[in-house]
Parts: sequence; structure tokens; C-alpha cells
Amino acid sequence: MQHGDHAQHQTHHDHEHAPGPEHRHGSGGAGWSMAARATLHCLTGCAIGEVLGMVIGTALGWGNAPTMALAIALAFFFGYALTLRSILTAGVGFRTAFRVALAADTLSIAVMELIDNGVLALWPGAMDSHLTDAFFWGALAIALGAAFVITTPVNKWMIGRGKGHAVVHQYHH
Repeated sequence: MQHGDHAQHQTHHDHEHAPGPEHRHGSGGAGWSMAARATLHCLTGCAIGEVLGMVIGTALGWGNAPTMALAIALAFFFGYALTLRSILTAGVGFRTAFRVALAADTLSIAVMELIDNGVLALWPGAMDSHLTDAFFWGALAIALGAAFVITTPVNKWMIGRGKGHAVVHQYHH
């Protein structure tokens, strides 16, 4: 084998077996960009579910506790649904896709909901504001922003260990 051939073979060999950022394990394996995208994905489902839950609870005249419970339940539902949809479109069967969505999103959504609802519950007046108040929407935006900032490192940690959205990522290739 010529020296040039060996170098080309070695480069090809390194490319084949060197894990990319999405495949490495350990704390440095997952990039912040991938973690932020995974968190934004969860945030989208959570925000849809929470706002819908608050609208339904308000329309039915429910108090804060049942409205918050409905909003959290719908946040999990829509968070899982968005992931499930993306896995199903990759041609994976429903049962497998459902298990992957549960495994990928449960911790992320739970952390996001804990932070988001914790901020709203602890912020004076936030739980008593109405959907028509600018204060409500401002508090919700800040709560969701805080949830995003705190959940992104959780997702980075999970992806770096081959869990969370790293599992979902496998089905998109």
C-alpha cells in the first residue's frame, strides 16, 4: 500500500469509526445546540398543553389546582405527541415509537413542568391573573424561559449518555 493510499485508508477508517457528537457518550458528548433543540421541542409541547389547559380550566370556571393539573397533564400529552409524531413519520411502529417517546421525554417534561409551574405558583399574583391580563402572559413567558434554561443542561446530560433525545435522533437517520 502506498503512503498516500494508507493515509486515505486511515482517514476513511477514522471517519467510519469516530463517533460524531450525537453518538458519543459521556458528559462532553452532547452539544449544547442539540440539547437546546431537544428542549425547545419539549417546550413547544409543554406550552401548547399548558395554555390549552388554562383556557379549558378558565372556561369551565375551575380553580387554580384543577386547572394546573389539567395544564400539566396536557403538557405531558402534547410533549409526548410531538415526539411520537416525529418517530412515527420515520416509519417506526406505534408501540416502539410510544416507548421511545416516553423514554425520551419524561424527565425533560417533568423538569420543565416543575420549573414552569413552580415559578407561576411562587410568583405573587401570577396564579390569580386572568388570560386577558398582560401580566399573566408575561409571567408565563418568564416561567417558560426559566424552564428552558434549567431543562437544557438536563437534556445535554441525557443526550451525552445516549438517552433522551439521543434515542429519538437514532430514528431520524
